[in-house]
Amino acid sequence: MIQSLAQKIDLFIHHRGNQRDLNSLWRFPYWKRVVRTGGVWTLDTLAIFASFALLLGLTRGWAESATLLMLTDGALIAGIASTFFLLTGMYKRSWRFVSFADSISMLITSFIGMGIGWAVVAYFSPLSKYLFNFVTFALLHYSLASMAMQLMRAGRRAVRSYRRRRQNAASVYSNDNVAKTALLIGDPEWALSVLDMFGPRNSSAINVIGLLLPSDDRTISQLGGIPVLGGLDSFNQTVSFLAEQDQKPNLAIVCDDGISISVRDLSTLNKSAKSHNIDVLKLSDPASQLLNRQPMRDPNHFPLSELLGRSERTIERSIIQRQVAQQCVLVTGAGGTIGGELVMQLATYGPSRIVLLDHAEFQLYNIEMRLREAHPDLEIFPELCNIRDEDEVRRVFAKHLPSVVYHAAALKHVPMVEANPLGGIHTNIIGTRNIANAVTEYSVRAMVQVSTDKAVNPVGMMGATKRVGELYCQSLDLCGVDDTSAPRFMTVRFGNVLGSSGSIVPLFKRQLLEGRPLTVTHPDIERFFMTVGEAVQLILESSARSLEDNSNRGNIFVLDMGDPVKIVDLAKRMAKMHGLEPDVDVPIQFVGLRPGEKLYEELFDSCERRVDSQIPNLFEACSRPIPLPLIGRAIDELDLAVKQGKQEEACRLTHSLVKLPSSDIDLSTMFLNNSLPKRGHHLQLVQGLQ
Repeated sequence: MIQSLAQKIDLFIHHRGNQRDLNSLWRFPYWKRVVRTGGVWTLDTLAIFASFALLLGLTRGWAESATLLMLTDGALIAGIASTFFLLTGMYKRSWRFVSFADSISMLITSFIGMGIGWAVVAYFSPLSKYLFNFVTFALLHYSLASMAMQLMRAGRRAVRSYRRRRQNAASVYSNDNVAKTALLIGDPEWALSVLDMFGPRNSSAINVIGLLLPSDDRTISQLGGIPVLGGLDSFNQTVSFLAEQDQKPNLAIVCDDGISISVRDLSTLNKSAKSHNIDVLKLSDPASQLLNRQPMRDPNHFPLSELLGRSERTIERSIIQRQVAQQCVLVTGAGGTIGGELVMQLATYGPSRIVLLDHAEFQLYNIEMRLREAHPDLEIFPELCNIRDEDEVRRVFAKHLPSVVYHAAALKHVPMVEANPLGGIHTNIIGTRNIANAVTEYSVRAMVQVSTDKAVNPVGMMGATKRVGELYCQSLDLCGVDDTSAPRFMTVRFGNVLGSSGSIVPLFKRQLLEGRPLTVTHPDIERFFMTVGEAVQLILESSARSLEDNSNRGNIFVLDMGDPVKIVDLAKRMAKMHGLEPDVDVPIQFVGLRPGEKLYEELFDSCERRVDSQIPNLFEACSRPIPLPLIGRAIDELDLAVKQGKQEEACRLTHSLVKLPSSDIDLSTMFLNNSLPKRGHHLQLVQGLQ
């Protein structure tokens, strides 16, 4: 570093006329620091000496104080004090960002530095005894010198701030930006940090005109040059007052730390701001984030048992470990809520590799990154594939030859499928058939299909399409009764998943935070609920136990979800968890059932009988199957109707297939009269249908 500094000095001496060389020299950071430190040291020395000379002239007379010896004492004190400041590192601080603690530190340092200077003068200078009241004079000099140094720094900062304000104002007006007037709402420490962020050294088009504290504090009338207008409770009165003064704000900046302002107060504020046509901007508290300080009641981390009304299920991991370890596993719909959780849990059981299949690029990218970060040693293969395309599906299976397939890809939103029935049929029926047929063709050991309680006695297209997918997999599973090499096709049926995309919990949360009423379709509507974690755990356990015990084919696994929960009760629980009183702080509005929506969900179809399962927390549904040739040809007709855009015919055929197992048709006779064999030759059956 010394050699480099010498080279820079040599450059300065020998190349003075070269402006480019001088610019290169000035960019050298150590040179800048030396120049800055020397300048500040000189200014402090002059300030201390000038204050000494001024005080001496006022107390001893200008003629007597002008003697060279007395001024030499002043120069000695100034030199010693400023050198002490330099050695203690006071000049390394940036006084543009000075705080109260910095000011105290500077006063203490200057007191010690000038005290050392005065001690030297008292010891060596014979003139010190002639000074009137030596100690009093020294203290007065310290006060005057400290004031001079503080004023010098304050003046420099004021000039810099003035220049920045001029520049920022010119920038705002030149860009034709309309400055927003804002109210700050939060505790004083947070408000000061925001004011500093919007201060003159930052280019900002936000004009803060007032501050509201979480509670009215009469002892604080101004903060950082901004008037304190009251507490949060006086928001409406404050806005009205400012409107009368032609200063109505159009933005409210709120401290969103969950501590100083509760969720209840935030919800009330949202409603009030909306009535005044004021936007609300929520800013986190940096200190809370840095310290990872949790609010008194964090609605993002409330106990799920409080929302479910029961405790979560637990599973036995060893059974899943034996079935998944060192196996190639493929998950369809891997980017979705269920598929993503399946992938993350499967990775903990040591598969040889995981194939992620999804048609949504961004969701596939997200789950791949999450999985790679959590399990860097696991082989992961993302496959961008649409299960509606049979050729794409076969390409993926031929490439990876998976051992177990978890089929979670589906269109699941009831109103969306009701409005787009052909899309629901294409994905939930034809897509499921494509996956199941590939499982048969490429000798996959097992396929586990994720289904829903909406498939039970369905009234809408979403449930009907999922039910047909169940029936097709059931028929394929039964075809392997006498063929031990035939793959297993297992269906796991469960209810709503808390927190999944598009579900009721995120909707209620958004409405609560925005101060809007909670919308419920019907006062008596109820649903079965599970957490995504326990739903996936039971999917894995049920399929693993079934494979290990070689359970009866054709049965559908139904997860035990406890008692159904009324949606209106769920809304009230969420409101209370957010610190709000239902029907007082937040209204509940009933908007009516949506198309294809049932009032009550069921777990067993009218054609099914409930069978006790050997697997804990599960039931089994045994129903009348549809012969594979019949359902296979019916799906072919559905495929043709989808391609031709015949929506009414496709819907009619879908609902007919759903009703077929509970009809009076003798399916066994129909099956026996078919030219294809009833059992055995599983792959030939599927190929014959194709």
